[in-house]
Amino acid sequence: MDTKISKVKNTIPNYKRIYTDMIQKKYPHKKEECRIILEKNKLTTLDIIKLNNIISDAQDCAVFRSNQKHKSYDTETIIKILEYQKKNKITNYQTAIDFKMSRNTLTKWKRKYIV
Repeated sequence: MDTKISKVKNTIPNYKRIYTDMIQKKYPHKKEECRIILEKNKLTTLDIIKLNNIISDAQDCAVFRSNQKHKSYDTETIIKILEYQKKNKITNYQTAIDFKMSRNTLTKWKRKYIV
């Protein structure tokens, strides 16, 4: 028997479609705030984080911490964050507060990506 195993592509979810549907169904009152971000051709990780912050104004502390653990950043976004830090001449601590992330993560990125 000839069986072909199809390779599963490692694709990125269509966040634009996901957030558009979510805003239409659950948060129609926030549609105008999110419109500018959703009009972009390609959403970056920073755009997704901004959308998430707009949608969920008052998050429960436990939910917020849980969501923080599951964030992932693409190379483009990492470089933008490191350039932001360099441009504004701020410390890892200040950058971590601005982007709600760990100082250790920033340190690892600085070692890996020379900006």
